[in-house]
Amino acid sequence: MRRIAPLRTFVARAAHTNAVVPSSTASALELIRSQPSQYVVASFAGRKYILTPRDMLTVPHLRDVKIGDVLTLDEIHELGSREYTLRGNPVIPSSRVKVEATVVEHTKGNMEYKFKKKRRKGYRKTIQHKQPYTRLRIGDIEIPIEQQS
Repeated sequence: MRRIAPLRTFVARAAHTNAVVPSSTASALELIRSQPSQYVVASFAGRKYILTPRDMLTVPHLRDVKIGDVLTLDEIHELGSREYTLRGNPVIPSSRVKVEATVVEHTKGNMEYKFKKKRRKGYRKTIQHKQPYTRLRIGDIEIPIEQQS
């Protein structure tokens, strides 16, 4: 499992040695925006997920949402493309990156079985249940253009 260490400032990295290394966060965002595909590492419901646009994400059941609701992912730890990566400290501010997720369905997982038994007592019990989940469709990754003042 890869560990993401928090850094003091935004760090932009180039994947290849002959790539241009951006000098500021704004130029790094511009380079990532120009790439054909992007990804984000976001925390949702206490876990980190690597997400790309149009991904289907299954998370533990969310009680207060209905089908069709749009949720904004505000804890984005890393933004990147094939060539460049931008990491936050520990998160990238929501003013720089916007990712939305739409609630598609509330569903249940596979049947899970628990078998309990006590030796020599004749006690046997089978417990069955299905874990509830919520499925989300990830929207586009929007990197707003910053206005120079």
